Amino acid sequence: MSTLCDSSASSLLQQPPVAPIHGANTLLSPQELGQEIKAFLSGVDPVLGTKLTIKERARSAIVLLRNLPPARSAVLEHLCTVFDEYVGNYLVELESDLGHRHTMPNLDDVVQEVQNVLSDFVRMNPKAWAPVVSAWSIDLMGKLSSSYAGRHGVPHASSLNELLQLWMSCKATRTLMDIYTQCLSSMISSCPDACVDALLDTSVQHSPHFDWVVAHIGSSFPNTIISRVLSCGLKDFCAHGATTVDMLFPSAADRRIPKIASVVGILGHLAPRHSDSIKQELLKMFHNSLGPGRDQLQKATVPFLLQLAVMSPMLLSTISAELVDSLKPAVLNQLHQHFTSLPREDVENMVSLIVHLICQMASGAYRILQFLVNTAMPASVITPPGLAVNDAVREACDRIIQLLLLNLQKLVYNRSQPNLSDPAPRPVPFLDELKGHIRDLCVETLRLERKRFLWQHQLLGLLSVYWSPSCATDALFYMLTLAKSQEELSLAAQLYAVLMSSMIDLLPATIKMCVCQIHAGTISEQHMVQLFSNLALIMQSERQEHEGAAAMSSQVATVVSSYLYDFGQLLLHSNTEVSEAAALLLSVCPMPKAILPAHLIVIVRAAVHLFFSALHRKCETATGHTSKLLLRLCGISSASMKAILQQLVEGALHRGNNGLFGGSTELGAGEEASLEDSNKTSLLDINQRFGTAVNFSGSIWAVFHAGIIGRGLKPPHVDNALSSEEVVQNVQHFMSLLMRCCSGSKCQADTSQPQQHMVVVNPEAAKTVAVVLVENVCPDVTNSELAWPPEEHTRNTVERDIHIFKRFRESPLLFELMHFVALGRPALCYCSVLLRGLLATLMGHWEGSRHNDTTSSPWHLQASCALVACMGEGYLLPPVLSNMHEIFDRLTPFEVHLLLLSVWEYMKDNSPLPQKFTFHAEKSLFFRDFARDGEIGKYVCVLHSVLHKNIDNLGLLSGRFQT
Repeated sequence: MSTLCDSSASSLLQQPPVAPIHGANTLLSPQELGQEIKAFLSGVDPVLGTKLTIKERARSAIVLLRNLPPARSAVLEHLCTVFDEYVGNYLVELESDLGHRHTMPNLDDVVQEVQNVLSDFVRMNPKAWAPVVSAWSIDLMGKLSSSYAGRHGVPHASSLNELLQLWMSCKATRTLMDIYTQCLSSMISSCPDACVDALLDTSVQHSPHFDWVVAHIGSSFPNTIISRVLSCGLKDFCAHGATTVDMLFPSAADRRIPKIASVVGILGHLAPRHSDSIKQELLKMFHNSLGPGRDQLQKATVPFLLQLAVMSPMLLSTISAELVDSLKPAVLNQLHQHFTSLPREDVENMVSLIVHLICQMASGAYRILQFLVNTAMPASVITPPGLAVNDAVREACDRIIQLLLLNLQKLVYNRSQPNLSDPAPRPVPFLDELKGHIRDLCVETLRLERKRFLWQHQLLGLLSVYWSPSCATDALFYMLTLAKSQEELSLAAQLYAVLMSSMIDLLPATIKMCVCQIHAGTISEQHMVQLFSNLALIMQSERQEHEGAAAMSSQVATVVSSYLYDFGQLLLHSNTEVSEAAALLLSVCPMPKAILPAHLIVIVRAAVHLFFSALHRKCETATGHTSKLLLRLCGISSASMKAILQQLVEGALHRGNNGLFGGSTELGAGEEASLEDSNKTSLLDINQRFGTAVNFSGSIWAVFHAGIIGRGLKPPHVDNALSSEEVVQNVQHFMSLLMRCCSGSKCQADTSQPQQHMVVVNPEAAKTVAVVLVENVCPDVTNSELAWPPEEHTRNTVERDIHIFKRFRESPLLFELMHFVALGRPALCYCSVLLRGLLATLMGHWEGSRHNDTTSSPWHLQASCALVACMGEGYLLPPVLSNMHEIFDRLTPFEVHLLLLSVWEYMKDNSPLPQKFTFHAEKSLFFRDFARDGEIGKYVCVLHSVLHKNIDNLGLLSGRFQT
């Protein structure tokens, strides 16, 4: 008893005096108190001499606690065994399948009495009792959690919710939790640091098994626990002389600063539900540390916060975004003043730490990057004075960016490719978060602002290597799509030069991505135009600054040619800018050696459609690109050349395009000149058309009708709206394209006419044009009708001849096409039906003319001259007959009729057959020997008579008509 009294006296000297609790239990007399002390110390009943049970001895301890408060240390120490016994029994019952509860002592009432006594003490005198009781209860919960952590029925420490449910279901631990909660509540308005210190100390000793206590208390008092935990942690950080941060070895900080790990753990438990409160407290600490007249705690605040960030990425991500937003120029200047007072070594460590933290930042990385870049950029002359940052701050941000890029480069390129047995490479959270901002980085890079675009371009390269190949293709795609100048486009080539050594098939993957984006409709029309223009510019670049750009140019050309069909479909895009850009792209890319016929015909039709559309819109740029594309397509194969020629000729003779070349268009009511309408053919309409069912030549049915029943009169001619200069230009464009498609712009001299040079036209190409002409002008005639019939035969073909005549009059381009066919000897033979029909109609006109001046019929005169000249060019007439058109304008209509009749007679006796032509291999031309056709004197008799009659006007020209 003396020992107990000495211990109580010593404890009483250290603790503030407290009064005993008066209530339901009255105070004991000295004799009774002595007996209770003796029973408590010996564990034996002083009256009966029997050994006390744990429950009876616990009641003696409670009696002493009520009547002798200075003995609280010994009593509380003994009560620990009571709670330990209760927890042990509780876990045994959980583990037992039979649940023999009656074999275990029931300590529920004892635990309840302990709670009542301690609650009364804390309620009556919280200042004296709360620190003692809170430390005892929290320490006991820590010991119980650690000692029973390995039991079978206790969940693992990582299962926090299950662990919390287990211990809060136990009355002993729940009572201890209630006791601590009461202590903290009683001190929360005055000085809760003692209670919080006890929580931190216990957390240091018994984490992670103690985490469930922290989680429960933190959820009950979030604001208090957060603020006081941070305050206590900062005091402990400062008390241990910590002014710098252990960046690479956070475990060293655990040993040097015992409570720092507990602070991190507690805040980590509270973060999922109370991140806003943690964020506010951290920001509050940060801003309070920058105020004037700072003490030692304020000076240590920034290193303390950095240490927390190093040890807890969760805290770093919680505060990073708001912290960056709060770094206004004034705050940055205050930080600069704070760091200038530190030793240089500490500043270097601090900068390295910041770089390390940025690399480990899992959220808000792009915002931090923008903040650093904007702050490091030179100040603008229009920046208001209050918003300008110190030059030293700007230089510091510049250095941080450079160190950040260097550190990221090390992290990226030191990541080895793991085997199946190797662990996965360590992630870089900063680059992980930036993956979703590839487009924003590309946009910022292409702004070409000094320093900024260099930093971000380098970061794009690192990000592409880190997230290879997804980010690499995305970055290159955006660079190619968003670049608007040669200088901006060079950044894409530089990026490819950086990545080409570490990535294969980067450009094919990028172009494939472009095609997929186009098919999916996720790329805008404006960006499609820019993408095609940039790809074409890359392929056209002959002078490359470095090897990487040259490799990019050749590889882009190869890859684009493999997607010829995909890009070719865009030639029919409704947006003319897109279609023209696609034409530009395809006009500069190399053509594949082989392409599917179905794909080829689609591209050809689209290109021809765009060519005529460009002529309508008077867009010379689009016309040039489309012409170049068609020329490249011609070089694929002879089949492609024939398809292009067919489409070009059909398109030029179409009603909607007739006006481009000086022709007129007949439109009925409600009709539109469209290619779709012309292709709609009704067999019933054809059979019901006048004069097509049965040909009653010479009868009343072969009359000139003024209209069609049900449709009214014939529609009037629609005059061409283009000027003569525009018509001539369009004809030149078209015929030049046609010539180059057939001949490749090669010229050879014709030895029979030394002063003339003619374009060499492929006979097969000319034959294709001839066949298309006959099919379009006179579709009911086959190309087998090459023989020239007698003149009387024209009585049976009056309607067909008139139709041919009308088509030639409506489409002046037909004469140009006939001249083109004539150049490809002997292709003009296949236009025999057109020559006969036009010649017969002209003969009829001149025969029926009632005036003596051929110039009174200017079109007929011009057509007659062009027809004879064309037949001479195609070697269907000998030179003496083909030159007679030179004198038509000086003759009377009847004389012209006689000369044309001579031509008819010659053609009847010498039908235009391809067999009459002979190929000269050395000249690569077909020639016809007219001497084999016999004497031509009888065909020029009329010509000589006309010359003799008009000797006064034509005497000087008689030499050109000598046989």
